[in-house]
Amino acid sequence: MVRLEEITEIHAPIERCFDLARSIEVHLLGNVHFGENALAVGGVSSGLIDMGQTVVWRARHFWVWQTLTSKMTAFDPPVFFEDTMVRGAFKSMRHEHFFRTIPGGGTEMKDVLYFSAPLPLLGRIAEVLVLRGYMQNLLHERNLVLKQVAESGEWRKYLPSS
Repeated sequence: MVRLEEITEIHAPIERCFDLARSIEVHLLGNVHFGENALAVGGVSSGLIDMGQTVVWRARHFWVWQTLTSKMTAFDPPVFFEDTMVRGAFKSMRHEHFFRTIPGGGTEMKDVLYFSAPLPLLGRIAEVLVLRGYMQNLLHERNLVLKQVAESGEWRKYLPSS
């Protein structure tokens, strides 16, 4: 199993960062070049995902269209949530999202992603040679987009008015 970690400092309140990380639309912004979309098939396809809800994602990776269903499996606002793959190309995948307030009122967002490729020997080779770097880049790109949205006025387009 591969474990990846990505830490992003965001100059925005913790609640905003937490909710933007749960936003289907913000997630899609960070993966637009993969043609990713959230399908309205037995799950959430827009807005903020909550505990117990599922999202069916469809995207092209390595020139092949992939479908992955993830479910929110842990939820402790505004400091933690976890989504877990319930169906998809990986043997397993779990994504932990941690948030903490840092001095000055900003937020540290830490992603920890665990995944295993299918096919024991070939999968392990793919994890080491390709998937580790590829998935790290996906996390990094997604977090840069989330940071940009959270630190600009753009966040208002994605969060319900309070």
